[in-house]
Amino acid sequence: MQKINTVVVGGGQAGLAISEHLNNNNIPHIIFEKNRLVENWRTGRWDSLVANGPAWHDRFPTLEFEGSPNNFVHKDIVVSYFEKFAKKINAPIKTNVNVEEVKKIDNESFHVKTSDGNYLTQNVVVATGAFQKPTFPKIIPENSGLNQIHSKDYFNPNQLLEGGVLVIGSGSSGTQISDELLRAGKNVYLSIGPHNRPPRSYRGKDNVWWFGVLGVWQKKTPDPNTQHVTIAVSGYDGGKTIDFRKFANMGITLLGMTKEYKNEKIIFENDLKENIINGDKNYLSLLDEADEYIKSNNLDFPEEKEARKFEKDHECISNPILELDLKISNIKNIIWATGYKNNFNWIKCDIFDETGKPKHKNGVSIEKGLYFLGLPWLSMRGSSFIWGVWKDAKYVVEYIANR
Repeated sequence: MQKINTVVVGGGQAGLAISEHLNNNNIPHIIFEKNRLVENWRTGRWDSLVANGPAWHDRFPTLEFEGSPNNFVHKDIVVSYFEKFAKKINAPIKTNVNVEEVKKIDNESFHVKTSDGNYLTQNVVVATGAFQKPTFPKIIPENSGLNQIHSKDYFNPNQLLEGGVLVIGSGSSGTQISDELLRAGKNVYLSIGPHNRPPRSYRGKDNVWWFGVLGVWQKKTPDPNTQHVTIAVSGYDGGKTIDFRKFANMGITLLGMTKEYKNEKIIFENDLKENIINGDKNYLSLLDEADEYIKSNNLDFPEEKEARKFEKDHECISNPILELDLKISNIKNIIWATGYKNNFNWIKCDIFDETGKPKHKNGVSIEKGLYFLGLPWLSMRGSSFIWGVWKDAKYVVEYIANR
């Protein structure tokens, strides 16, 4: 049994963030990563992905990206950035080591069982993040003859079968993948649910800047009415506002939420127009808040009246398709851009609620010595971002240092 003060589970952005703060406080620790450093950025993203925020924003405070701070950097550059950061802080990381079990053995200690041996530790930091287990509803049977994949396993258009593609999900992944497939000459259908649709930029400032000055990143809890709403935003091609009307007029067939599968047909909810209108309301509300901020602070920002103009509704919006025959439409591929769920079954502590979420406050769990990082809304809306997890990690390390 090897002894160490703190064990960090996960070698992604959360694990690296807390490692820097642990080093700054001279706290001995080790990071276990079951694959390679930041593996999700390497193999859990499609080939052309770029960051959804500009480089000046989506980074650790102690290391800048190379190149222009306004770039939306490619995923390979993100990997290089984290590799450089790990060397900079001399992160004590062990890769290809799986943590199999964490168990509290007394009031002060945990037993951590790994594929590399057993460890005794005072503190365990769960830094496995929010992208653990891909999830999608089992609406379409596996024997349907369709090529069904989760967005985690989509890399480029060449891996798909000849024929049309139905992308299910209106968040960042679903919208960006749909756009790429259309540009590749595919016949694309996109199933859209409730979503938020912020502008990429407005009156000379990126939306991340607006979210900062308007206090959006610092919000402590999500609105109960929009807690499960996805966000449609992209940094692709220099960063452009996601516009579903434009998608439709470019050739993507828009559909409502996917409801059920019957006799080689997919049935959709009659909510497409409502979802688009609600997305517009979210978009316009941010413009209104930005205009008011500019006015109240007497700022000389350029006008952008075109931002409030929308394209005309395409036929697929005006008269939505509620039933799609897969044979007639020649759809051969389904891409589920429906997110992820947590997998904490290796933590043998009674700290989870009925939905499987850990009970904690700002990352400090109800079990003494057990902490979480990188989860959505851990302490604020910005907790899932690179800079946000760094800030949360600093707070968690204060608890560990006091122990």
